[in-house]
This record gives sequence, C-alpha cells and structure tokens, in this order.
Amino acid sequence: MTILYGISNCDTVKKARTWLAEHGQEHVFHDFKKQGVPPEQLAQWVRAAGWEKLLNRKGTTWRKLDAATQAAVVDAESAETLMRASPSVIKRPVMDWGPDITVGFDAADWAGRV
Repeated sequence: MTILYGISNCDTVKKARTWLAEHGQEHVFHDFKKQGVPPEQLAQWVRAAGWEKLLNRKGTTWRKLDAATQAAVVDAESAETLMRASPSVIKRPVMDWGPDITVGFDAADWAGRV
C-alpha cells in the first residue's frame, strides 16, 4: 500500500493528494501532526533519501528556530532528533511507494510510478 506522509494543511501535500486522486492511486495518508513521525520510518527515510534532502531548511518552521538549534544540526543523528521533536521541519510530502520513497511532490516523477 502506498503511504503519503505529511501535514493535512500543507499546500504541497494537498496538491499531492489531489494528484493521487486524479490518477486513481489508492493511498493511506499519515498526518505527522496527529499521528507523529514513526521513528523507524524516519530512520529509513534518512538512509534512503539523506538527511539533507529530508530536512526542509527553506520552510517557516526552520526559519523560526533559533540560530543555536539550527547550527546543532550537523549530521543524520542531530537531524533525526530535530525532525522527531518538530515534524513540521520535514520536507513534505514523503511518499512511501513500497520499494522506495520520494521526498517532495514531483508530478512528472510520480507519473512514472502509477
């Protein structure tokens, strides 16, 4: 089963969910805010995509962090700690396609998967 991880009020997640519905792709939605971030999944995402890609340094949540917290994120372990504590800093959506994952919404890439 395809699982879309994100936050329900995120515009990019909304676009992704609409795209999936329009293309008849069944999926389960996992809301970070309501259900948390599964630690085992987060570790898998970091291994698969890299913590640098998964950590959204352009988003509002990152920009609101104090400089010391931002500076403390230097490797996968520190990034995972921050992402568990503040799931909104994870780039969205994270899509679990079964055999692999993607981070962010890319309609052209997704079209080749459905």
